Amino acid sequence: MNTNLKHWKEAATLILAAGHRLGADCLSARTPPLAAPGSPLGSSYGRSHLPHKSCFDYDVLLLKRSSKSGFMPNAYVFPGGMVDSSDFSSEWLDIFKSFRNFPNFGLRSVTQPVETRPPMFATDRLKLGSPIPGEVAFRICALRETFEESGVLLVVSKVEEKSLLKSIEDRRATDQVPHNNVSDMCGRELTKWRALVNQNPSNFIRMCRELEVLPNIWALHEWGNWLTPTGRYGMTRFDTAFFICCLQEIPHTLQDEKEIVRFQWSTPSEVLQSYQARELWIAPPQFYELSRMCRLPLLYDLHNFSSQRATEGCEQWLPVVSLKDEHYISLLPGDKRYPLDTSGEAEVGASADPQLEDPQDDSALHRIVIVDPSTITLQITITPKYKHLLPVVEQTFPLDSKSQL
Repeated sequence: MNTNLKHWKEAATLILAAGHRLGADCLSARTPPLAAPGSPLGSSYGRSHLPHKSCFDYDVLLLKRSSKSGFMPNAYVFPGGMVDSSDFSSEWLDIFKSFRNFPNFGLRSVTQPVETRPPMFATDRLKLGSPIPGEVAFRICALRETFEESGVLLVVSKVEEKSLLKSIEDRRATDQVPHNNVSDMCGRELTKWRALVNQNPSNFIRMCRELEVLPNIWALHEWGNWLTPTGRYGMTRFDTAFFICCLQEIPHTLQDEKEIVRFQWSTPSEVLQSYQARELWIAPPQFYELSRMCRLPLLYDLHNFSSQRATEGCEQWLPVVSLKDEHYISLLPGDKRYPLDTSGEAEVGASADPQLEDPQDDSALHRIVIVDPSTITLQITITPKYKHLLPVVEQTFPLDSKSQL
């Protein structure tokens, strides 16, 4: 847990996808090819379409935050939350004792050079007083928060531990099929431990020890890293690791009636369409990531892509927001106007005159245009780094002087 951060608090979130029966009208569905950046699917120019909900054989878990929440009240979010010091506790060494001799407790290594890794992953946690690597602790945080907020507990039993150990020792892939490691603990026991973990996050360690289970950190695959921009969602800002996990079936789910007042399992396209219809509100990071997932409507493809791509690493994204002509433009890394200074307070200055640009110049765009709280559009002409997906964009925003910085 990095207490030296000036602007942000470290956090972790989990994009949880789970399979359901494929619709009869789309049994022959196949994942669309990954289009080049200039093609209709790969660009926000030339209207493209979200896959119909029946083309998805999986749903994604979204949780509605309480109206009393201090951060993004009433928003639908992926499960997750702020890192607790217990996520970095040395007590985890005993829980993971069978895996302590493996780097990062047996998680697959990332090929991204350490100097380009997001700081939350690159930071030497030993220097901060914890023997638990960030790669492990942030996954523990995401799993703990998912359990607290939704009741979904992803763990590895003692029986499964032996098989997992052998897979790691043989360096075989441990994730050829979507995971189904949801606890089958009886409802009363689950409720008891969930209440205890909500009372004190350190009880997550106690629960794992007493039940002889391990948090299934190996089922989570690195997906991205978003930072809260300046002045958008109150004083609290987060440096958040995004992970993704695919389950074979939708698990039993509950809201906690405190921070979370409702949950729903929906396809990515359903969520985006509900957002556009003003039936729910999602923040720009959720909009962006769900638009990415629309490229892979089959669970097996999503799982294979996310598990293989995760070894590439990811890029730290600090959106830089500017108000132009009554709408916000949120620049992301790679955009031609993205500032070099992203130390924490970077913003696009008013001197960026939109009239100085050629309206037909669509080179190096990577931006989110926020017309109003329920209307977000994407403008993207760059090639994603680290072999990641381009979002599928349904609604376009005209490329004119109003949308240019």
